[in-house]
Amino acid sequence: MSTDTDTQERHGAHEVAAWLRRHPRFLQQFPDLALSLVVPREEGSASSLASYQLEVLRDKNRELNRRLTELFGNAQENERLAVRTHQLTLALMRQEEAAGTVHAMVASLSEDFAGDLVRIVLFEPVAGLGDVDWLQVVPEDDARLAPFRDCLAEGDPICGRLHPDKQALLYGERVAEVQSSALLPLPGVGLVAVGSTDPNRFFPGMGTLFLRMMGESLATALRRFDG
Repeated sequence: MSTDTDTQERHGAHEVAAWLRRHPRFLQQFPDLALSLVVPREEGSASSLASYQLEVLRDKNRELNRRLTELFGNAQENERLAVRTHQLTLALMRQEEAAGTVHAMVASLSEDFAGDLVRIVLFEPVAGLGDVDWLQVVPEDDARLAPFRDCLAEGDPICGRLHPDKQALLYGERVAEVQSSALLPLPGVGLVAVGSTDPNRFFPGMGTLFLRMMGESLATALRRFDG
């Protein structure tokens, strides 16, 4: 019985070898199979397969290195954002009046987070802010806020190219300069927008955790001065 089995296996091996000779590019479709093959060490035609295996391993290694570099870069950027967000929160909490709190938010977004155009929309006036180009006071029931109803209800930051109606209210005469935005809706408080001249600075699908944290920090800091 074992003899018959051995004979069948040899016949099967010859058939596989013959098929592979007719399909020399087979391993390109299944590189993982090439990695599992055992290749003789002596010189000869088998060295081409060994070279192929080595090249596949090199490709995998390059891809792993690329991913590790990307992960490391993301980790460093997240660490920087975490530090800046923490510093922003502390700066807001140190303020002794609402006007100083809003000023601190705008300064941090402009300097620490490199915002090209920072805009604040508040539902209620804040004493001491005066006439500044980055602030608008718009009552919450004002018809001009209709384009923002959904995002204010949900409270989720929005990144990317905003709808023209939103852009017009936020940036006014400088709307043409803004190619991408980060919008922080603050339910019951107002809106914070950071505009960029770079169309790729803010984009749909980017992480918004730190944006949400910054918006919540401002809303919480301002509530200290209610009443």
